[in-house]
Amino acid sequence: MKWRESLWPVRMARVAVVAPADSLRDALALVADAGVVEIDPGLERRDGQGGAAPVPPRSPAGRARPAILPSAPDLRRLAELNRLDLLEGEARLEERAAGAVRRGHVAALAGWTPRAACPGLAARLADVGAALVRLPHPRGVEAPSLLPGEDRRESLRGSLVPLVATYGAVPYADLDPTPLAWAAYVLMFGIMFGDAGHGLILLAAGAALLAGRPRTLSRWRRAWPFVLGAGVTSTIFGVLYGEFFGPTGVVPRLWLAPLDSPVELLVYAVGLGTVLLAGAYAIAIANRWREGGWSATLYEPSGISGASVFAGIGGLAAGIALALPAVAVAGAVVAVAGLLLAFTGFLAGAGGGGTGVMEAVVELFDLVVRLGANVVSFARLAAFGLTHAALAAIVWSGTAALWRHGGALAAVAVVVFAAGTAVTFSLEALVAGVQALRLEYYELFSRLFRTQGRTFRPWHIPMTAEEVDTSCPQT
Repeated sequence: MKWRESLWPVRMARVAVVAPADSLRDALALVADAGVVEIDPGLERRDGQGGAAPVPPRSPAGRARPAILPSAPDLRRLAELNRLDLLEGEARLEERAAGAVRRGHVAALAGWTPRAACPGLAARLADVGAALVRLPHPRGVEAPSLLPGEDRRESLRGSLVPLVATYGAVPYADLDPTPLAWAAYVLMFGIMFGDAGHGLILLAAGAALLAGRPRTLSRWRRAWPFVLGAGVTSTIFGVLYGEFFGPTGVVPRLWLAPLDSPVELLVYAVGLGTVLLAGAYAIAIANRWREGGWSATLYEPSGISGASVFAGIGGLAAGIALALPAVAVAGAVVAVAGLLLAFTGFLAGAGGGGTGVMEAVVELFDLVVRLGANVVSFARLAAFGLTHAALAAIVWSGTAALWRHGGALAAVAVVVFAAGTAVTFSLEALVAGVQALRLEYYELFSRLFRTQGRTFRPWHIPMTAEEVDTSCPQT
């Protein structure tokens, strides 16, 4: 895959599966086995009088995992063999065939498939006299979204997809933020969970998940990039903070101690939030352009208007704080320009008139308030970083006090350290994970996506390779 193709959802093609009516079943079997086509729902076959032909009844094997054979079997023989999986597969093929559009001796079904899958599927269909026909993209219809790697769950890119997919389907026109979203997530996690000792535990856990160990946790294997990435950032910030299972002095402090410099940490946290919001606005502007052209780009709150207000207020604040009048004036001008653009968009959306003006004013006020709240919200990075450091310090101070007395209390100190570390690690890992996710979804993703897309759901029934004797038994 070229790097440019990885910037947005997989490019889709509008296609039609066209086959002679008498070989439609075999063509559909190949399509089902390939599992790369999402067939449009709701298509109905028309009979000679123009009415809709009834859909065949489902097989009694409604709960069997369906499978299909390369060619049409004898259904009575399958029932005698109690092959419920094959009966279910044939029932589903018949349902799809009933939805085909028929003209004379030709039948067709329309749908979507990844462009890269077209040549291979077309070659398979040619073996049964069918064809895959490219159709123009219908106006006003959004193609389904499939993120790069989403169909390869065990790949690195596929393991990152749930972070975005849990929020919602990325619109087909939008950029795919998956790699950047993962990087922002593990970075924010590391700031809140900065401890080299705890980070090394996460690194070991991530490596174990990647290796598929233990087997009882194999269903969580896809989480390895998050655990491993969180371990790396936690270890790095632990070294920067001078934290190794608390303030043990094992690693030197390279930057600041959270408990000694809480205000400084708070400023850096808000500064990082400002940078992340700026990046979110940059991606959002590109999305608005791809979705709706200049009008959406200029007037949407997540477009140029909102970004101008954000940048203008930031420039105004920086100019005042640094005593730079030119910067402050420039920031004020940019902010006012952004407010005017946003007001115009709100007024147009409200329909104009006096009521529209009032609604636009309220929306404008809400825009400014939300911007401020979004920036301040990143202060939680510092707050939970301080909480983590405080809990680790309490555990270490208690351990050290018991250890100094020696004797039996030294053994108690070991127990206190192990239990306290386990509680601190579990509690703070959960809190940091949830808070990083909250910042990702509410502060960043809410700007990236104006609407949600539609997930690509290909039709798939595996074709069995086993030989099944479906011939009628001899009497």
